[in-house]
Amino acid sequence: MAKSRKIFVGARVRRLREQRELSQLALAGRLSLSLSYVSQIENNQRPVTAAVLLKLAEVFGGDVGQFSEDQDQRHLAELDAALKDRTVWAGSVPPATLQRMIEQAPDLVEAFLSLYTRYGRLQDEYAQAIDRLYADGAGTGAGGAPRGIGFSQPHEEVRDHFNRQNNYLDTLDVLAEQLAGSKGLLPGARSEPLRRLLLGGFGISVTEASGADGWLRRYDPGRRQIELRVGLTDAQRAFQLATQLALLMHRDVIDAEIRAAGFTDPPTQELARQGLAHYFAGAVLLPYRSFLDAATRLRYDIELLQQQFQVSIETVCHRLSTLQRPNARGVPFYFVRLDQAGNISKRQSATSFHFARHGGACPLWHVHEAFAQPGRILAQVAEMPDGIRYFGIARTIERGGGGFRARRKLFAIGLGCELAHARDLVYADHIDVDHPSNVVPIGPGCRVCPRQDCVQRAFPPAGKEILIDSNAESLVSYRFGRE
Repeated sequence: MAKSRKIFVGARVRRLREQRELSQLALAGRLSLSLSYVSQIENNQRPVTAAVLLKLAEVFGGDVGQFSEDQDQRHLAELDAALKDRTVWAGSVPPATLQRMIEQAPDLVEAFLSLYTRYGRLQDEYAQAIDRLYADGAGTGAGGAPRGIGFSQPHEEVRDHFNRQNNYLDTLDVLAEQLAGSKGLLPGARSEPLRRLLLGGFGISVTEASGADGWLRRYDPGRRQIELRVGLTDAQRAFQLATQLALLMHRDVIDAEIRAAGFTDPPTQELARQGLAHYFAGAVLLPYRSFLDAATRLRYDIELLQQQFQVSIETVCHRLSTLQRPNARGVPFYFVRLDQAGNISKRQSATSFHFARHGGACPLWHVHEAFAQPGRILAQVAEMPDGIRYFGIARTIERGGGGFRARRKLFAIGLGCELAHARDLVYADHIDVDHPSNVVPIGPGCRVCPRQDCVQRAFPPAGKEILIDSNAESLVSYRFGRE
């Protein structure tokens, strides 16, 4: 039997207590604990039990996920990768020191990782700016500086916020589940009750139009009318109507989430508003408890779930990555969507899986192979450089169409979990997930991957000294110095 890990949450408890201007004595009273017990927790001299974690979540509000070790593992992987970038730091930091940083200074770790992310974007954008400069002299702003260099893009900031929440938003999720229950929404017959709610509750009519320019939904507040693209399925219509309902019924909840996230510029706020409304709509189509019950019973068979709830495979996978409600958690998944060029357009996770942020994803990751076998579900056991193993599935999806000249979108999606959960998935039934020959060593991307002998490496890690010997040839394109 695996030995349970001790959970130390001292820095987080101290930060939350100080934010609420509570003394240690006051917090001890609310937790029904002694002052010395609280002091030992805050100084990481005493691990917390499950019962104390639940009390902390009750006192401070929110989910026990804010004390999650999964989030610590994700930060640890990102911090380790950043500090192995030789363009940032020439020394080395022992693993024990990294762990102490995570435990004792989580705010500083998050600030450092944010700065490192901006640094990575700066390098990428600088290289692109130089290419543009030598190509045609264009693409610069005032004073010759490339526009936008070093600043987070709105979609990246919103993604990071969702990941910090373990991709679960309790208030919106519960509200969506209540709406689905009160209106008796059933697969294949969801859109009509929502249409009636919009008309009766808000005086908003719903019509259909061609959508020739690619749009799916357009709301005209002046005319109090929603136009949906003709030809949408019932689930697609329901999703669009539920999105609009979120913006009408729960604008205050969404705005509060945006304020809590600290988004300040209008583009990021608006993109977050759209993302939160989409989250609500997805939860309306797939209410938490009924969907979790079905997912558990069907052992996370995405095709059977698709058939039962009459939604797309992408919608099923997206929802599976959000099932982290306190006291009713599903398997913690990561979910990713990318195109044939390797560009990641969706990434979210309730695991410690370390996604590539710059320079492309690992070519050995099976999500890329899905394009060569469209429509098939591919399974893989993968190991990251930190030794954590994951079981994942991947397949292609196609959106759009409807005619020979209609525009289509082709993606590959990946869904995975830590190997400990693999046996909960039907896809692992005929795979010896523990056999070394079935494990594929992958990495977070060539830019920061420390693997020495990878034959698929596209370029060496940033800042590493390249070892070149003209008298030798190897399948490994780049060899570099060890630490």
